[in-house]
Amino acid sequence: MSVLAGPRPSAALADGSWGDAAVKFGNSFGAIAGFLGILLLVFLVAGRASGRIARPLAVAVFLGPAVVLLLVGLVAPLVRTVYLSLYNDDSSRFVGGENFGWAFTTDSVQKVLVTTLLWLVVAPLAATGLGLVLALLVDRMRGQAVYKSLIFMPMAISLVGASIIFKFVYESRDASQQQIGLLSQVAIALGWEHPPNWMLSQPLNTFLLMAVMVWVQTGFAMVVLSAAIKAIPDEVTEAARLDGAGGVRLFWYVTVPMIRTTVVVVLTTVMITTLKAFDIVRTMTGGNFGTQVLANEMYSQSFVQFNTGRGSALAVILFLAVLPLVAYNIVQLRKERGVR
Repeated sequence: MSVLAGPRPSAALADGSWGDAAVKFGNSFGAIAGFLGILLLVFLVAGRASGRIARPLAVAVFLGPAVVLLLVGLVAPLVRTVYLSLYNDDSSRFVGGENFGWAFTTDSVQKVLVTTLLWLVVAPLAATGLGLVLALLVDRMRGQAVYKSLIFMPMAISLVGASIIFKFVYESRDASQQQIGLLSQVAIALGWEHPPNWMLSQPLNTFLLMAVMVWVQTGFAMVVLSAAIKAIPDEVTEAARLDGAGGVRLFWYVTVPMIRTTVVVVLTTVMITTLKAFDIVRTMTGGNFGTQVLANEMYSQSFVQFNTGRGSALAVILFLAVLPLVAYNIVQLRKERGVR
């Protein structure tokens, strides 16, 4: 019995995959090299320019790429998203504001908006408040750099990675089986014989998901607020102590007013991150069991149910919700620079 010689199918498939990867890498490398080459050529031309065109050319060279990237990466997608939000699911028929009416009148989407609002209130306040408390406590400890690094470390983890970590923490099994979830094991150790399935318990599961965001953002709040507290002039603190202020009174009537602008900036920054929360919900529950938020609903409508119109409408609503927070943040930063 003879066996035909030839490459194995798996080997041929592997060779094809490596070949495709090499081609894609070559194309990407060529595109990057070409872009850098064009920039280098433009900079050389701008550097040799003189006379009246020197200044306008320099402005165009340095601002031009940023403006182009802004138009391509932000303005054009925004205009297209607004356009698609006025059409039906497959963009074949103009429906006007029907998609927005659906978003604000459908019971399921109203629950999503309420859950998103709950996230927007609870998570930023918890992260900012906890960060402020930790900033006050850590600044009084020896070796504070070590503690700050440990608290800030979750910021280096992606929200997906943090979600996977907490997914194991919240893992629940029957009480007769060995527990691998930390939260269930602690509950059993404290005398709770039959702890619930945490991710199925409403509305507790929503707050447990918020805990992931708080864990990640607390380090950011602590570092920024700690720097603001250290920037308070010693003369102000000493004068307050001479007037009899101390402890809670010193914190509430001196420290907080002096860092109020920084607190607002941190709070609004965490709000913006929370409002766009997608990774945590998508990774841990997929938006099920009453945990759906606006960003994940937008994804589901666009790429799971393939309703481009409704998904785009939710994206526009999300953008309009983020916009005032960004504007307010910019105003506060300008005020702080003006004071300095």
